[in-house]
Amino acid sequence: MDEQELIRRVQDGDEEAFGQIMGLYKDKIVNYLYQFSGDYQKAVELAQETFIRVFFKAKQYRPVAPLSSWIYAIASNLAKTEMKRAYRYPTVSLEAIAAHEVQQNVYAEDPPDSGLLKNLREALDSLHPRYRIPVVLKDMEGFSQEEIAQILKKPVGTIKARISRGRCFLKKRLEKAVAGNENSERA
Repeated sequence: MDEQELIRRVQDGDEEAFGQIMGLYKDKIVNYLYQFSGDYQKAVELAQETFIRVFFKAKQYRPVAPLSSWIYAIASNLAKTEMKRAYRYPTVSLEAIAAHEVQQNVYAEDPPDSGLLKNLREALDSLHPRYRIPVVLKDMEGFSQEEIAQILKKPVGTIKARISRGRCFLKKRLEKAVAGNENSERA
């Protein structure tokens, strides 16, 4: 059954069809949201909220764009809202404090791996959401620039520019990290 038929059934209140849509997109949405939060639990919570909204706002969906674009737009809006809230009201969980203490003890003698993935995560985290969201949607989620423009409700030219600037920033940041690692190894 195609996605358009599934969403029509969801609009009629069919929970089984909703389950099928969740099955198709749950992992992708969690992964997408994880790219922003860096916190798996937060990504799962935001994904749950995304699918709650998909179910209760299904009647608002119009088949102008693919269903995936609509779902990612909901997830993107939730991620942006969460990032603004977290910026205004920073919090630290008890688990994070405990994990930090454990990490300090574990790495007291051996520093953590400073590999490419760590550098990439840090570079992505430092990238402004204006650039991070289009780069993640394009390079990690595989959306076209036109689909990203629909998801973010921005002109295609704006999306192209933001992807280019975001990639440029990431490249510079990673080159700087690699150069820093080479200098520290020589010393």
